[in-house]
Amino acid sequence: MKATPVSDNLIQLNRLGVVNAFLVREDDGFTLVDTTLSGNAGAIVEAAGAAGLPIVRIALTHAHGDHIGSLDALNAELPDAHVILGAREFRLVEQERRLDPDEPEAKVRGSWPAFETPPSRTVVEDDRVGSLRVLFTPGHTPGHISFLDERDRTVIAGDALSTLGGVAVAGKLRPLFPLVAMATWHRPTAVQSARKLRALDPQRVVVGHGKPLDDPGAAIDRAVQAAA
Repeated sequence: MKATPVSDNLIQLNRLGVVNAFLVREDDGFTLVDTTLSGNAGAIVEAAGAAGLPIVRIALTHAHGDHIGSLDALNAELPDAHVILGAREFRLVEQERRLDPDEPEAKVRGSWPAFETPPSRTVVEDDRVGSLRVLFTPGHTPGHISFLDERDRTVIAGDALSTLGGVAVAGKLRPLFPLVAMATWHRPTAVQSARKLRALDPQRVVVGHGKPLDDPGAAIDRAVQAAA
């Protein structure tokens, strides 16, 4: 597990060069955003310890296997850490990926491993997770959420955007890294969510796959245009 400081408040954790999780520094400890693949709980806990704080929250952008893979093992190691999942995503999991009547009819794709750890709380648009504001950004999955750190206007975008193989909106195939596109539920909805993130005028975007993107506005504009 490679730990790379991104800012005073953010550390990127990278596994195998392709999958990211993030430690967000708070006064009471770290909020861990996503858990990467299975088998990485020990390395994640070790990285947080090396950075000097415990993990007190685990917030999940969505329930694909490369984002919740180490959740159960982390819960076993950190039983007091609160687990946070988007309300729509949790209902999607509980109802075996059944779509709501007002959602576009498209196949819900990707890896959906079973997990035993229930969320301590579910969240919706504008809820708070420490210093993070919840953003409802469906498209990659029907219940995908992102987070805005209002201290420095960093967006933690999960798979709403990716930068590995080029900046792209979920659903737009990038030949150098096609997995996000292949696992996307509904590309037009993902484009709407990308536009929503762009409208926030973030100073930085970090993603589940790829490097952080500073001053991302123009790059998001191009990605939206390419995907629309």
